[in-house]
Amino acid sequence: MNLKALMLAGACGLCAAASLSAANWKLVWAEEFNDPGLPDKAKWGYEHGFVRNNELQFYTRDRQENARVEAGNLVIEARKEKFPNPSYKPGADPKNLRTGAQFADYTAASLVTDKKVSFHYGRIEVRAKLPQGKGIWPAIWMMGTNHNTAGWPKCGEIDIMEFVGKDPNNVHATVHFFRDGKHGQKGSKLAVKAPYDDFHVYAVEWFEDRMDFYFDQQKYHSFPLDEVGIKGADNPFRKPHYLLINLAMGGSWGGALDEAVLPQKYLIDYVRFYQQAP
Repeated sequence: MNLKALMLAGACGLCAAASLSAANWKLVWAEEFNDPGLPDKAKWGYEHGFVRNNELQFYTRDRQENARVEAGNLVIEARKEKFPNPSYKPGADPKNLRTGAQFADYTAASLVTDKKVSFHYGRIEVRAKLPQGKGIWPAIWMMGTNHNTAGWPKCGEIDIMEFVGKDPNNVHATVHFFRDGKHGQKGSKLAVKAPYDDFHVYAVEWFEDRMDFYFDQQKYHSFPLDEVGIKGADNPFRKPHYLLINLAMGGSWGGALDEAVLPQKYLIDYVRFYQQAP
């Protein structure tokens, strides 16, 4: 989409953003999910395999059963199915799913903008309808583009939205970082009755001194960047981050999975990034 078309498409989004903050926001990047089929490869890549947190799902790549655009939404689908694990090693510990599981029992997708586009200061908003059920764990989050060299959590992590099905009436925003030789985190949760019943806007407004987190038009968490204890350019939250949108199952926070809720669909209407006009 060219810049003129992008600005026209974002006109309504600009009005909505203006109602949330005094900042004069200008739309600079958007994904409206208007083209059916696989997600746009120019904008999205994938995590692949068993990735983190002892989660149960195998993240697939370029597979419409798990990630597709239809009816104007990105659909990320969590499924119960037998799926071969290419990293399986005979004799490996079966408790280590990455190498010990010959087949995955569940599949889903994690879409990322890593090496495609990064974000640095501005308003990132995602309009989404959440899946539900025990063991379901959708998220909208960001990590520093230097994650491969700095490692986690030194690269920084910005959780714009997390939801766990075992806690069905709360949404969470959290910031993860490295301070005093250990992992640190600061977050808040907001009580929302059945947030999965409809689409909502999840957003972070990222400034040079702080990040403010929103559910629709309600700000419910604010994080001063200097809370990390590193001032200036070395602070991970004064460096570019990339976006991840994923649907996990089980794992360290998702908890026990109720297979009866599957399949589940996580719907993303749009992703928009604004920066302050001069």
